[in-house]
Amino acid sequence: LTNTLTKNAETLFTLVLNSFLLHHSPFLFPAEIELSCLIESISTTNPRIEWKKITNDGPSYVYFDKKISGDLENRAVIREPATLLITNATRSDTAKYRCEVTAADDQKSFDEIVINLVVRVKPVVPKCSVPKSVPFGKSAELSCVEEEGFPKSQYQWFKNREEIPDDPKTSLKFFNSSYMLNAETGTLKFIAVRKEDAGEYFCRAKNDAGYAECAPQKMEVYDIDIVGIILGVLVVVVVLLCITVGICCAYKRGYFSSQKQTGNNYKVPAKGDGVDYVRTEDEGDFRHKSSFVI
Repeated sequence: LTNTLTKNAETLFTLVLNSFLLHHSPFLFPAEIELSCLIESISTTNPRIEWKKITNDGPSYVYFDKKISGDLENRAVIREPATLLITNATRSDTAKYRCEVTAADDQKSFDEIVINLVVRVKPVVPKCSVPKSVPFGKSAELSCVEEEGFPKSQYQWFKNREEIPDDPKTSLKFFNSSYMLNAETGTLKFIAVRKEDAGEYFCRAKNDAGYAECAPQKMEVYDIDIVGIILGVLVVVVVLLCITVGICCAYKRGYFSSQKQTGNNYKVPAKGDGVDYVRTEDEGDFRHKSSFVI
């Protein structure tokens, strides 16, 4: 918490700051934050008091004309004479707050103090993703995400309850491992997993307000059966060859012939000399049109 007090040696009244930094849990909301602006040695009976919230977008009124305004309208009150009381604070309340007092009947008619308020939020349980099984020698990625904490969380990974160092070469246990750990994004990437990389992994998200951990998840490392894969491919090739040969033999033996002799495809026999055939309505029934002599 940063406090700033501006005053003049000739002032007839002085503002005294009494405030504190809030450590805020998303599950245990604080009753209130008190930003005190105490007035001492003042002659003016009813000084004008104003509170302003100062962000990157500029100043905005919090208390003006004896009314709370802005995003604190339903969450703040003024405790006489000039203390600002904020309830149900969130990280969006992080800002600089300026107390301004105008005393018309005093020799110095104006004074102010600035309070830098930082609302810290403890991280919630992060969402962790750990692959259940990874082939030996292949890459693998573990992820950890938490978005409620303020300031932004940093991440740590643990294997079998032991913290994984950022650089594997700094630890005898992890010296032979090949991974990259990013504490900013929460990712743990294995370039090529080994049998020794199998185990239970969990992640911790932490900031100045506290930390939270996800439940341990087990990752197994298994060998790829090259011989089994080759045998499986050979079996599939042999089966396909047998099917192909069987289809060819069936075609040769006429099992797949699509034409059948029926009355519709009956061919009219060639005419003999001196014989005319007349086809009747009953297909395939013929009679002589003229006689012939042998």
